Amino acid sequence: MTDIRNIEKTLLSDNWYTLNKFSFELKGKNGQWQRQEREAYDRGNGATILLYNVEKKTVVLTRQFRMPTFVNGNQDGMLIESCAGLLDQDNPEDCIKRETEEETGFKVEQVQKVFEAYMSPGSVTEILYFFVAEYSDNMKVSDGGGLEHEQENIEVLEVDFQLACDMIVSGEIKDGKTIMLLQYAKLNGLL
Repeated sequence: MTDIRNIEKTLLSDNWYTLNKFSFELKGKNGQWQRQEREAYDRGNGATILLYNVEKKTVVLTRQFRMPTFVNGNQDGMLIESCAGLLDQDNPEDCIKRETEEETGFKVEQVQKVFEAYMSPGSVTEILYFFVAEYSDNMKVSDGGGLEHEQENIEVLEVDFQLACDMIVSGEIKDGKTIMLLQYAKLNGLL
């Protein structure tokens, strides 16, 4: 158990999600209390999924514009990712089934949770729930692409699994959650 006391929370922004400043005292290894301040961005928890087809040896990924990557050196701002979304009021499994259909156009009934992780614990509160699911062409119910009212403009990609793994090495895939799911698939022999 961490020795922490005198926690104070100050709201800095409530524009898109919430940004809070926390002031607190943390007991160090030497037994002394140290005053610290940290900011934490709370956007809620999320879920992500890797759709894979054993027969075709393919995975379904998405490509969309991500402003934070653009301002940090991604020339066109486009990022190849696994399908993902915020939980909102759903449990992780219901969320990822909904997001999969909205973003990729595939309706999946059977999903497998493989792990969960804090993605940027130094500044973001989010826990991301990771799933995998098999897909087939007959599960395609729409073009996908996301929801217009959420200002999503998502391109759906069906990619050879080995090519997707090679795209990590080449730098074409730079998204952490996607890399983690592709590595999970490789380590566990999904394809």
